[in-house]
Amino acid sequence: MIIGPFINGAAILLGALGGTLVAHRMPERLRAGMPLAFGVSSMAMGVVLIAHVTNMPVMVIATVLGALIGELIRIEDGLSLIGGLAKRLVEKVATTPRGISHEAFIESFVAILVLFCASGAGIFGALNEGMTHDPSVLIAKAFLDLPTAAIFATTLGLSVATIAVPQMAVQLALAFGATLLMPLTTPEMVADFSATGGVMMLATGLRICGIKMFPIGNMLPGLIIAMPVSALWSMAF
Repeated sequence: MIIGPFINGAAILLGALGGTLVAHRMPERLRAGMPLAFGVSSMAMGVVLIAHVTNMPVMVIATVLGALIGELIRIEDGLSLIGGLAKRLVEKVATTPRGISHEAFIESFVAILVLFCASGAGIFGALNEGMTHDPSVLIAKAFLDLPTAAIFATTLGLSVATIAVPQMAVQLALAFGATLLMPLTTPEMVADFSATGGVMMLATGLRICGIKMFPIGNMLPGLIIAMPVSALWSMAF
């Protein structure tokens, strides 16, 4: 029985609710400082994943081609629309925090959407549970996502809770598909896939910290093509 994605989704829901409730009591220094800590943590996790790459050219090719595909089909624009829709839906039942522009809201929402839904820990944890029925990785991730969701909810409000839906959908799809996918993979393919995800986690951290607004959504196709590129690279070289 698959339980990890549901526990992880519940953690985001609880964190978002708790953060929204205490938003007016949260000191400004925490609202400003904690996202920086989360951003640095995301960058550190990305560096660790990149360091385990097997074929460096595969990581580069997958990242660049993935970004090209994403730019052509404008994934980031689609994610921005989702963020705007989430904001409008939430505003029907609750007020959103003041003091944040629509543009800043969308930028932050897309960044945490990718952080929660496309992190290396979440992807690996879902695949691992699908193969071994061990939810420990996703349970550990839930303990990290709960305070993260709470902090961002103090700025973005209940809209953070809506991210639990696509996150559970992604993790459930990976978990149920793992039994079909993993027998076709090699350790090298998995390492190159994780390294490509690490690049995106690094970019996500830079975006959360406000250093550079990378179009993270447009980079997501890199995750889809990383394993096929790795397999072709191993065959050719």
